[in-house]
Amino acid sequence: MGQKTNLAIKPSSDLMQQEHALAAYIGLAVGDALGATVEFMTAREIQSNYGVHRKIVGGGWLKLKPGQVTDDTEMSLSLGRAILEVQAIHAQAIAQAYSDWMHSKPVDIGNTVRRGIVHYRNSGDCIVPFSEHDAGNGACMRSLPVALAMLGADEAELRRASRIQAHITHNNDVSDLGTECVMRMVQCAIQGGEKQDLKNLAEELIASEPLYAYYQQQENPSGYIVETLRAVFQAFFSTENFEKAMLDVVNRGGDSDTTGAILGMIAGAYYGSNAIPEQWRKAMNQEVLLQCREQALALLQLAPVGIGLRSEL
Repeated sequence: MGQKTNLAIKPSSDLMQQEHALAAYIGLAVGDALGATVEFMTAREIQSNYGVHRKIVGGGWLKLKPGQVTDDTEMSLSLGRAILEVQAIHAQAIAQAYSDWMHSKPVDIGNTVRRGIVHYRNSGDCIVPFSEHDAGNGACMRSLPVALAMLGADEAELRRASRIQAHITHNNDVSDLGTECVMRMVQCAIQGGEKQDLKNLAEELIASEPLYAYYQQQENPSGYIVETLRAVFQAFFSTENFEKAMLDVVNRGGDSDTTGAILGMIAGAYYGSNAIPEQWRKAMNQEVLLQCREQALALLQLAPVGIGLRSEL
């Protein structure tokens, strides 16, 4: 038997959903840019240098320009372009888009992502071997385009779509569960779900994988997806607006561009565009925000497609 490597996509045209999908994409980019300044610093180091880090100013270990984003947003945009070009969740198109992105010499690229892309280049295989060591957050950070394109799909379809893009670089059960939970939370928020509905999804994740229990404070979260999502969930569920949640999570330090990006997806989808501080939006690279806006709307408008391409196991 083979494993499906592309799926039909369901359309959505509801104005409220469009606005909250837009906010999810902008939130991702804003969180990425804000968090990148303090990536790999500890909370104590951030406090010593900034008090509370609250401005999009660039810099950091990557020496970014103000408003510049990192691999979190860049890979999301690459994934979105691949989906839009072929009108489907198509493994080879996505893998090639990631490969093209790596050819562009991005400002940053994770080791697991690099290995997965090299594996595709060398073998043509769009699925890396399963590894218990690949439970990083790299597949989750870029998953928003699939969540938007599959809005309205049932859980099984969403799971298959998620793993098509994730397994190009990250083939790990713990990573899969966390990524799929984040996508479901984003979709629930876009469709008008309450915060308790999103919390219920997080509790379902914990029931499936107790490592994700987020009841004890997670400081200095690493690139391990469990630590990433513990910090994201704590920040989102303990605050009452986008700004407070974002400041909470990025000021914990660690892999703060990615915790900021994932928190931005969820909180943007939940609170909407008007909740994202204007000073943060103005400080962003405006071309990146334009791409986020265009993709968010286009991904929701895709017509259903059925291409039966399969990748034999």
